[in-house]
Amino acid sequence: MALDFGDTNAESARAALTVSALNRAVSGLLQRSFPLVRVRGEIANLTRAASGHWYFVLKDDQAQARCVMFRARNQLLGWMPRDGDEVEVSAVVSLYEARGEFQLSVESMRRAGQGRLFEEFLRLKAKLASEGLFAGERKRSLPRIPRRVAVVTSMQAAALSDVVTALYRRAPYVGVIVYPVPVQGAGAGSQVAAMLRKVSRRAVGDGVDVILLVRGGGSIEDLWAFNEEVVARAIVSCTVPVVVGVGHESDITIADFAADLRAPTPTAAAELVAPAGAMLQADIQRCVDQLQRLQLLRVQALAQRLDYAQRTLAKPRMPILALDHRLRSLQPRAGRALGHALNARRAQLAALRERLLGWRRIRLAVEPNERVATLAALVARSVNLHWMRLTSMAARLHAMDPHAVLARGYTIAFKPDGHAVSDAAQLHSNDELRLMFARGGARVQVRWVLKDDRSHDER
Repeated sequence: MALDFGDTNAESARAALTVSALNRAVSGLLQRSFPLVRVRGEIANLTRAASGHWYFVLKDDQAQARCVMFRARNQLLGWMPRDGDEVEVSAVVSLYEARGEFQLSVESMRRAGQGRLFEEFLRLKAKLASEGLFAGERKRSLPRIPRRVAVVTSMQAAALSDVVTALYRRAPYVGVIVYPVPVQGAGAGSQVAAMLRKVSRRAVGDGVDVILLVRGGGSIEDLWAFNEEVVARAIVSCTVPVVVGVGHESDITIADFAADLRAPTPTAAAELVAPAGAMLQADIQRCVDQLQRLQLLRVQALAQRLDYAQRTLAKPRMPILALDHRLRSLQPRAGRALGHALNARRAQLAALRERLLGWRRIRLAVEPNERVATLAALVARSVNLHWMRLTSMAARLHAMDPHAVLARGYTIAFKPDGHAVSDAAQLHSNDELRLMFARGGARVQVRWVLKDDRSHDER
């Protein structure tokens, strides 16, 4: 395969290439000559740079190749490779021009020899996710202070010791019930699922508030029991929340997605499931302090109210003294008013006495018959005067009688509410009216209203 560097005349052939130009040409040739390739090997000298890029060597028994996996690609991996891991990568063959080093730019990576399991893992994850088993709204909140925790794991697992130690140190108030079950090997997944269903049925009777499903780290084959569908469905069907702490932080299983809460390690699961006793004691102390402050404020308010009440009771005669003072101030006024009333009555009595004495002093010089005639004339005059007043009032009353007016040909119009109409401005077209005549009446409807002499409103 020949390299073409442009002009091939003799003068150009004798010209020297720069190192950067040569490396650039070789890099371009490699990228054009090799499509995306799949390479299998063992990871060595893995370095995670501060930039987030990974640098490592991919080797076999006879050769090795430098590799780089940029941050944008390794963030999609979902697991953390380690030195010694057998992997299969999809990479672009290139040349690092600055140093002239052959390298593979890795696009994706998976564990070698475990491709079938990983693909099965992805298929099951997609299936259960489509059914909503991993939905966030389905997951339940953990109890703030659990009474008792069920630990589902193997009696020989180091995870059991880690969980018990963490709970004893952090939350000694929590009771622990261990439900032993194999967590590795043939049929382990079915046994784990059966144990979860058993714990769920007995949760109320055993007083269990939360379940811990834990085990230590291992290969994907060792953890495969937690990637089985039956385990995921058993977790979802539990009547109490389930916390899963399987393997290390980089180990992800189907059980982690199905759990109500995923912990990176078994110890972390124990720490997440129950708050620290010291923290609870601090919370209780804060509540006690707040209650004491509220009680003190209440006592102080009642004490102040008592002080005001005592001040009022210190002079119980004050209301009586005030009334006595008012009574003393009203007595002179009452005496003066009574004196004025008595004087007025005395004056009235004196006037009546003078009138009575005046009548007694009258001496009529006429004979008794003349006295009778004089009295009769006085009575007749009084009667005539009252008759004239009565006649005048009768004439005025007759003039105001509406029936007399109606008899002269007039009519009274009443609105439906019973009020008489005195102004045409009160009427509108189509209004219902009741007319009253001297004899009888009629009901009419207004066709038009004459509001003044210049205009009218016709229907």
